[in-house]
Amino acid sequence: MMVMQGRDVGARWLARGALIGVSVITMSHAAAAQQHVSARRLFQTPPRFDLVPGSTQMAEHSAEQTTIRVRVSIQAGPLEPALAALSKQVQLKLAYKTSLTEHLFTAGIDGDFLPLEALAKLLENTGLTYRSAGTSTITLVNPRFVQLEAPPGGVFLDELSVEAQRASIADSMSAASALSAPYAGGQVARGGRIGLLGNVDTAKTPFNVTSYTDRFIRDRQASTVSEALILDPSVRATQTTGAPFDSFYIRGFPINEGTSGEIAFDGIYGVAPSLRVLTDYAERIEVLKGPSAALSGIAPNGGIGGVINVVPKRAGEDLTRVTLDYGSIARGGGQLDVARRYGANREWGARFVGSLRGGDTPIDRQSETTGVASLALDYQGDRFRAWLYLLAQDDRFTAPLRPFLLRAGVPVPRAAGGRLNLSQPWEYSKVDDRGGLLRMEYDLSDQITLFADIGGSQTGVERYFASAPTITNVLGDTTTAPQYYNLGVDRLTYDAGIRTKFETGFIRHAFAVQASVYSEDTGRELSAVRGSYLSNIYDPVLAPYIAPVISSFRPRLSDGTLTGVSVADTMSVLDERILLTVGMRQQRIEARNYVSNVGTLASSYDQSATSPLVGLVVRPWETVSLYGNYIEGLSRGDIAPATATNFGEVLAPYVARQVEAGVKVDFGRIGTSFSAFQITRPIGELSPESRYAQTGEQTVSGLEFNVYGEIAPDMRVLGGLTLLDGVRTRSALAANVGNRPIGVPDVQLNLGAEWDLPWVSGLTLNGAVIYTGRQFVDTANAQALPDWARLDLGLRYSTLLEGRRTTFRANVLNVTGADYWTGVASFGTFFQGAPRTYLLSMSIDL
Repeated sequence: MMVMQGRDVGARWLARGALIGVSVITMSHAAAAQQHVSARRLFQTPPRFDLVPGSTQMAEHSAEQTTIRVRVSIQAGPLEPALAALSKQVQLKLAYKTSLTEHLFTAGIDGDFLPLEALAKLLENTGLTYRSAGTSTITLVNPRFVQLEAPPGGVFLDELSVEAQRASIADSMSAASALSAPYAGGQVARGGRIGLLGNVDTAKTPFNVTSYTDRFIRDRQASTVSEALILDPSVRATQTTGAPFDSFYIRGFPINEGTSGEIAFDGIYGVAPSLRVLTDYAERIEVLKGPSAALSGIAPNGGIGGVINVVPKRAGEDLTRVTLDYGSIARGGGQLDVARRYGANREWGARFVGSLRGGDTPIDRQSETTGVASLALDYQGDRFRAWLYLLAQDDRFTAPLRPFLLRAGVPVPRAAGGRLNLSQPWEYSKVDDRGGLLRMEYDLSDQITLFADIGGSQTGVERYFASAPTITNVLGDTTTAPQYYNLGVDRLTYDAGIRTKFETGFIRHAFAVQASVYSEDTGRELSAVRGSYLSNIYDPVLAPYIAPVISSFRPRLSDGTLTGVSVADTMSVLDERILLTVGMRQQRIEARNYVSNVGTLASSYDQSATSPLVGLVVRPWETVSLYGNYIEGLSRGDIAPATATNFGEVLAPYVARQVEAGVKVDFGRIGTSFSAFQITRPIGELSPESRYAQTGEQTVSGLEFNVYGEIAPDMRVLGGLTLLDGVRTRSALAANVGNRPIGVPDVQLNLGAEWDLPWVSGLTLNGAVIYTGRQFVDTANAQALPDWARLDLGLRYSTLLEGRRTTFRANVLNVTGADYWTGVASFGTFFQGAPRTYLLSMSIDL
């Protein structure tokens, strides 16, 4: 920005939602025209500029001030905050485009200077200079495309005055909708979405949340959410690149393992793609760690470890960015990212992101083609705001990677090479996703905001492969039985609520109420197996083609509805030095399951539960936050299987409970957090007497340490350490009590760093180390994956080509070519690790 410092039903409702969105936005524009006085007050000055103001006394001093030396002391560091400090110390008013100062640093200054002499000194070795922008403003420019004709000694101003500052688009949004500003280093943001509470500053929330920025995602060349979260020490992906889905463990508990999809889109479940979420349309990827039923509602698959939220890109400042990329062995493509704002007051916004990539991957016999088209429209009025997001994503694989299942009693064999692929060239996966979301907010007053959302998605899956090839012995021999699979998922979600701020005596309240509905309808055809083939993980064979039994009919498999009402109040005193959040959610879960491949009703489910939350933040100093919380997670209870004596019995919802305490410290350019938590969750299991009940329990205790920001003006760091102690605390099988849960390692270490090399301006070296401890594959703890470590390295070069900001990126993943088993799903399947992979890209802002 500029700173002065599947199905017809789904298709019908999505079309209706788009029409409703256009109609509402149009009506709001007409209404806004009636309020043109207040709108002009908000947007009265040129739309692409804000002020970095000096003192209000500047107008009184006029030109005399430019000839008086002033004491100036500014530390070395990023250029933008240094300019903000300068404007206060010497009372200059600066205007510049923030993209000019991105990634630039200053050596700092200390001494007595004329105002413009100080500015020139601060800009040394940055490639920037300055010029007059009228009688009261100085602007920064790049001399490569602006010819300056300043008199010796600088530009002298006849008058310095402070003008009214125009509120930015982001400032015009409610605090619950506006994005948090990036932290020093630009890799993470200063806050993130806390479900019903909206966007909250990290220092003021009683939860652990990390928000990764678009800049970090692009610099990592992360194409999926899984790849973008590689440096989060609380998160582990249980699959690898080359697989047609993403699944995770957060704080030792699985999420996104089913077909419903548990990655939120702008805080809403049911809109993002179900199986694999690409990053082309992601402005931020946020991770709220720990159960959050009271904040975000029950997750569609029942995940309780945390919430991953994709914040979609929307129009800010005008942008036209073209990116070309290439990955080993021969996969390439490009992306177009265009953003514009329109209208007399720039109240209308549009952003389009489109990409197409395809070719052979570094995995043997595998090729992949992906396509993305996303459109974000918005209207930002004086009181009414609306956003409409439309998304299409296609994902195609030949010879997709599959997880392995290990036969009981067989030790885990050593990991095979990451390039080796057991899948056949005639096995494939095709996934098509379509989604849309309409969000609206209306300010009844400065203290009361009404909001409503409606959205949903359709997912179509056609694939032919084995769910999990079985390893039969320690030599790595396998047997594989491919099946044709045809899946359709329709999801619809809508909610409405109110947020208000008020005071009772000396206590300030931020109060919110929300009612929501999520519904899902799934159909599936799973064909009979027509044959199998033998192979070996170390020496895969090419097997003769086995023709599938293909069907376009999808008998109903399941449908369900999640309804809930949430209430939360954040009370603060002493200028938000103490904040107490209390809330609860009443949740109802309705579900019906049908006989596979038949579609007749097999079982039904209708249960309710209440989930509370309590969170406390104490800030004895502005930069230190002590926090604690108690919060619950909620999952639908299982239905007793046919092998149980109580077949068909519906178990009560599983209630997970978390207790957490921690401290967050902001050192100015470095942020850190330390937390201790414990999560306990019941487990349904079959007893030796063949009765299915909630007799099992799993507890995971952990210590988390996170660090992010700049340890020096030219060096950034991001990562942390998580220590986990998982244990099976109760079980119908006494032998399993005390065992470690499936897929929960004892250590997760992630550390990434960037260094701006001093020898070449704009050149940055980056690296990352990822380490994961031993993980068990079975509940008896007889089969375990060994610990593993991976090293990634990269280079980035930013420059101007013909006055256009251009960035070249080169990354190597798994530099040493380590062979490892990456992670375990909750049902005991595990993946081979990613091979050495080369990634290249070039992006240019036109």
